[in-house]
Amino acid sequence: MFLVIIFIFVMGLVWGSFLNVVIFRMSHGSSPLSGRSICPKCKHQLAWFYNIPLLSFLWLRGRCAYCHKKISIRYPLIEALTGVMFVWWFLVGFNFFKLVGSPWSFIQPVFWLAVGMVMLSIFMTDLLYMVIPFSLNLLLFSLALFYRVGLTGFGIMQTGDLVRALLAGAGLCLVFVILQMITKAIKKVDGFGLGDIYLAPSLGLLLGWPKILPGVFFSFVLGAIVGVVLILFGKKKMGQYLPFGPFLIAGTVFALV
Repeated sequence: MFLVIIFIFVMGLVWGSFLNVVIFRMSHGSSPLSGRSICPKCKHQLAWFYNIPLLSFLWLRGRCAYCHKKISIRYPLIEALTGVMFVWWFLVGFNFFKLVGSPWSFIQPVFWLAVGMVMLSIFMTDLLYMVIPFSLNLLLFSLALFYRVGLTGFGIMQTGDLVRALLAGAGLCLVFVILQMITKAIKKVDGFGLGDIYLAPSLGLLLGWPKILPGVFFSFVLGAIVGVVLILFGKKKMGQYLPFGPFLIAGTVFALV
């Protein structure tokens, strides 16, 4: 079992390395598949042995092998976090879905693992670059929709639950649009970015009704707490933009778990 867990963790590190590429390139308007990795500072193409997840960072002591500038700590952190997520998925999530009949005992854990990676990508792109790429939102919505429709078709999920989940997502989207209009009219700023609004339907499908209520409530509470703390420590000023996508993702995970 120990060797299996190590293998799962290593697979997570590999996927985490790919997510780093997705996060950086998609937030800068390029494809994750557009060529080999380069140093974002000196633009030098990286040799394969400088791209070994986690190990290369430790070997290079956190500096680029070519320009010797510091490598952001976010790269090994995302790799390690993805590795931990894979292990948690294997030990907890995969065993949980064994309770469901075949083939969904395999489809469901794979689905939630894919959703976890997409949500992590959305979390980090908004946190680091204050943008949620439309393609990531579209991917998350497509996964959630096909999954819920599949569950309904196999009788695992009731049609009424699917309808309520769709309405929950549409309702949350409408709430965000209204709040954006109000803040723009009063403060002349957008209360929500388009990425947050496009994210809402996916969260409705993932959480359904009434789980979306505690999920969104936790998102607003956590966002308010973090905002106040940042203001008190002088990191933000009143009226400055704070990415809300990470809080929506955190609230969704809270409601799911």
